[in-house]
Amino acid sequence: MATLTLSESSFTRLLRDAETPVLVDFWAPWCAPCRLMAPVVEAVARQFEGELIVGKLDVDESPRVAQAYGVMSIPTLIAFRDGVPVMRLQGLVPKRAVLQALETVWNDGRNGE
Repeated sequence: MATLTLSESSFTRLLRDAETPVLVDFWAPWCAPCRLMAPVVEAVARQFEGELIVGKLDVDESPRVAQAYGVMSIPTLIAFRDGVPVMRLQGLVPKRAVLQALETVWNDGRNGE
């Protein structure tokens, strides 16, 4: 698997230390749409290996993190750059929509450099 399994502490460390953008899939094992979204998230992780860190955070195991980022429904994908949320997608979305949203993550960063 190209995705990281995150806990509350590893999530915090990852956002603090990451030198590339980070995409986090907020999910739960009992969530059917989350299970359907998993192959999309894994494909994105493989496609952008080395350019994007992709992690999965179980909201039942890390509810404080989900609450801190306003995750009210799952699946929710949030992209972070320099520890700051810069993109959010909610619900079951096709890979194409994830790729389009990620383009804004890189474009915003490139425009600022």
